[in-house]
Amino acid sequence: MAAFTLAHLSDPHLSPLPRPRLIELAGKRALGYINWTRNRYKYHRRDVLDVLVSDLHTQTPNQIAVTGDLVNLAMEAEFPLALAWLKTIGPPDRVTAIPGNHDAYVRQTRLHFAKSFADYFCGDENAVGPPSFPSLRRRGPLALISLSSAVPTAPFMATGRIGPEQLAALERLLETLSTEQVFRVLLVHHPLRSTNRMKWLTDAADLIALLKRHGVELILHGHDHVHSTVWIDGPERQIPVVGVPSASSIAHGHYPAAAYNLFAIAREGNHWRCDMTVRGINDALRVREIRQVRLF
Repeated sequence: MAAFTLAHLSDPHLSPLPRPRLIELAGKRALGYINWTRNRYKYHRRDVLDVLVSDLHTQTPNQIAVTGDLVNLAMEAEFPLALAWLKTIGPPDRVTAIPGNHDAYVRQTRLHFAKSFADYFCGDENAVGPPSFPSLRRRGPLALISLSSAVPTAPFMATGRIGPEQLAALERLLETLSTEQVFRVLLVHHPLRSTNRMKWLTDAADLIALLKRHGVELILHGHDHVHSTVWIDGPERQIPVVGVPSASSIAHGHYPAAAYNLFAIAREGNHWRCDMTVRGINDALRVREIRQVRLF
C-alpha cells in the first residue's frame, strides 16, 4: 500500500494587517493592534509564508491540514483576505482548516470563521443546518476529525476550550470509528499539555481522558509556535501529539523559524506506519529538511 501524505502547517497570522476602522479598535483589539504594530509584524512575514507554502506544494501531499490562527484581530476585513489565501493552498477537498484563538479573537466576529471557511472544515455528511464541530472528513485511509478550541477571551488571555457538547459528540464519533480500519487524525488548535495558564486548553484533562478510552492515531495542533512532540496514553499505545511553528515566522527569541510537517502514513499488515518529515525556513529564506522521525 502506497503511503498517504498529510501535510500540516499552522498559525500563518496573515499579513499585512488591513487598516482597522476606529470602531474596531476597542478593548482587546486595541491591545492586539498595538502589539502587532510594535512587535508582531516584524516576525510574521508574508514572504516567509509564501516561500514555505511554495515548498509545500513541491512535496505534492495528498491532504493539507491548517490548524488555525489564519487572521490576527478577527476584523471583518481580514476574513476575505484569509479565504483568498486559503484557496491558494488548495481546494476544500484537499485542505482542512480549523479555527484558532485569533480567529475568534472577540465576540463580535467569533462566528466569522465558520461563515467564511465552512467548505474547508465541514464534514462529508450533508448535515442539516450550519456546519459544526467535531467534523469528520474521510481522505484515503484517513479519518480527519476537526475540533474547535477557539473561544473569545479576556485581554492578555489566549486560552481555548472544547466544551462538553463537542466532547460528547467526539466520543460518539470515535465509538463509531472503532469498528473501522482507518487512521484517525485529530485536529485541534491548542496543545493538550501546557504549563502556561494564559494560553492553555482549559478542558484538556477531559479530552485526554476521552482519548485514553477511545484513542486516535495522531493529534496535530498549533498555537504555541514551536516544534513539539509529546505523547499521551491511548487504550492500546501512546498517541503522538505534534505541534509546529508559525508558518510565517522568522526565528526570534525561543521561537523557531517557519516550518511544516509531512506525515507519510501506510498500513503494514495489522499495524499502521507513520513517518514524519520536518521542513523549515533557514536564514537565507530557503526551505530545507530539518529531520525525519518514525513515530510508529
